[in-house]
Amino acid sequence: MKLFGTDGIRGTAGIAPLDEVTVARVGAALVRVCGTPGRPMRVLVGRDTRESGVWIERALAQGLASNGAEMVSAGVIPTPAVAYLTPLLRFDAGIVISASHNPFEDNGIKVFGPTGEKLGEAIERAIEAQVDDRAWQVEASSSAGFVSEDLSTRYLGHARRILGDAGPLAGSLLALDCAHGSTAALAPALFRSLGFRVTAIGVEPDGRNINLNCGSTHLDALKAHVIESGARLGIAFDGDGDRALFLDARGQVVDGDAVLLIAADQLKRESRLPGGAIVATVMSNIGLEIALRERAIGLVRCQVGDKYVMEEMQRRGLALGGEQSGHIIFADHLMTGDGIGTALQVLRVMNASGKDLSQLAEALVTYPQVLVNVRVRERTDYMKVPAIAEAISRVEQRVDGQGRVLIRYSGTEPLLRIMIEGKHQDEIAAWAEEIAATVRNGLG
Repeated sequence: MKLFGTDGIRGTAGIAPLDEVTVARVGAALVRVCGTPGRPMRVLVGRDTRESGVWIERALAQGLASNGAEMVSAGVIPTPAVAYLTPLLRFDAGIVISASHNPFEDNGIKVFGPTGEKLGEAIERAIEAQVDDRAWQVEASSSAGFVSEDLSTRYLGHARRILGDAGPLAGSLLALDCAHGSTAALAPALFRSLGFRVTAIGVEPDGRNINLNCGSTHLDALKAHVIESGARLGIAFDGDGDRALFLDARGQVVDGDAVLLIAADQLKRESRLPGGAIVATVMSNIGLEIALRERAIGLVRCQVGDKYVMEEMQRRGLALGGEQSGHIIFADHLMTGDGIGTALQVLRVMNASGKDLSQLAEALVTYPQVLVNVRVRERTDYMKVPAIAEAISRVEQRVDGQGRVLIRYSGTEPLLRIMIEGKHQDEIAAWAEEIAATVRNGLG
């Protein structure tokens, strides 16, 4: 049974694997795999604002209790808070019930180990094997009791270490979009306490409106709000608060690539960029790579998923990594994305540089991108087809140093995805079609 994807278990609430029986088995399996004999396992659980989070939490509690674990519920709280609090309060594991930026019908389970980092794939596979083992069952009579505790102030105190106060930006108006999610009750108050004026949307969760035409995946409402209110910048969180995207005072989007450049530049000036490099995924624009190169900063690429960013950062001892979508990891803060933390880091750079967000962001020149999908008969090693390999090689030589070719199979469909970035849209479109035509002849 394959349960874990790139960001935990995710699906439609009430339907396997997010039905009550399977969720309870996941809780029990976690204890069976990660627990220590003779000592009750302590697990911290937090959730976002989806209505299904309440019963999923109860089902998890039942499974955990059936194997002797003790559970503490932090209630509605951002994902990074659980990542921070798990090691701080010496829990054996942390669980977040959330489907991040997905609509309310979906939900998910993210699991953190005792160090506050997402589980490795070996442990995920072991949990899946336990869930799939029908030799044991969660007893229906198992107590689902747990302790509830408000731990948000501990997390917010940690976040405040990034920016103790608004400094030169004091009195500036920030426009926030909390996506009717887990930052809704925390972010506006935090930024006001630092000395900012705040206007906020997406702060009235009802269990069903999380991410609904708001948050980091739907920026139109915040753009209108920034322009109408005259805010200095806009900050959009996603439903579980582990990422943030930004809008400058004109309503222009400042994405994760721009934030990585802004942060890397500042960290290098402060001699806080060990290894002289950062981590980004294969989806980050070539413009980021070129801008970093001009600053003598390296870029290490990894596959899509913030846990892969984290693993590459740890492997190389690097301080910064992230995704275009706004998952940014600052190693000296947390080894997971933190939307509030990222926002405070951006504000810190604005203070240190004396520049507005638009001035900082203009350092990134985003190159045009073309994506062509080609339907194939079957997945095969396309580089073993001479004509395809030759076509790819020709295009790679043309873009060398000033562009990028990325070719990969879809994870869900019989499609080969051909992505090219370069200086001129018409030029790269023609090159992408050149490769696509060769693929159609060889594999279509």
